[in-house]
Amino acid sequence: MHMPRKQNPLARKETQTTGGAWRSLSDPQTLANFAQNLQEGIYITTETGEILDANRAFLEIFGMSSMEEMKRYRVNDFVDDDLRKREMALMEREGSLRHRELEIKRLNGEVRTVLDTWYSVKDTENGETLFHGILVDITGRKDLETTLKEQSIRDPLTGCYNRRHLVELYGDRQAAGDGWGCIYIDIDNFKHYNDQFGHPAGDAVLVKMSRFLMRYVRAEEAVVRMGGDEFLVVLSDASLEATERVMQRLRAAAMDTAPVSFTLGWAVREGGESFEDTVTRADRALIGVRVVERPGSYTRRTPAKPNGVKSSKTGESAA
Repeated sequence: MHMPRKQNPLARKETQTTGGAWRSLSDPQTLANFAQNLQEGIYITTETGEILDANRAFLEIFGMSSMEEMKRYRVNDFVDDDLRKREMALMEREGSLRHRELEIKRLNGEVRTVLDTWYSVKDTENGETLFHGILVDITGRKDLETTLKEQSIRDPLTGCYNRRHLVELYGDRQAAGDGWGCIYIDIDNFKHYNDQFGHPAGDAVLVKMSRFLMRYVRAEEAVVRMGGDEFLVVLSDASLEATERVMQRLRAAAMDTAPVSFTLGWAVREGGESFEDTVTRADRALIGVRVVERPGSYTRRTPAKPNGVKSSKTGESAA
């Protein structure tokens, strides 16, 4: 006898659910479930910054464990209040959807970067303005962009800035009011040392020299590897006196702590000359120092010999 197949009640329920539910954003249950399960933060706030409601992803972005905890704070506890006021004024004037990249600061001091898309609505009962929005956490992407940016403007061997950084900073600066000072540095006898002891030893000298320069200039005084054994210290808005002070600081430190002997030259922007012209004059001054001052009293040891290498005479240099 043919017996009718018993239907699994769970399967029947699934069939019914599939056929009738979760198919429309107009369905309140579907919409609520959708909002709570998104990885992007969804929120509702007031003009005064009160946070009325938000989903789990929003709480995670702000480092909160529950909506009850979140409601103890206002938007301006995490976001610059002046910035928020300006954005609200733009919203009122333009009356459109707003997009912005925003930094939020958690209560523990950690900074997150988000993309904020939001719009305003009017409460039909009391006329209050509310803001509905979505936050997308892009902190990881911004960190990667920063890393790639740093890699693109840094010399991979020494960690100094490279020529590309110079172009970005000074390539278009031609205004009469702009000023800068340049100190050009060249390691003495580096080619001979490199040929005699090999490229790994030469690379080690370059790294030590870069550390020396970065140690004896201020953070805002960029150290640039120009190529080979040549470096450049760039001083923004520096006078001749200020540039000479930095030069003297380097030369004084060189007598005791520089890893190698080196020669330097310096120049400050004159008139409306380009940055490249100032660098060229600093380089020519360096050549002048080599010719005129090398026999003088400023002497310094030649590069230290690699471990296991015996030997030789001490050379002279301008620093």
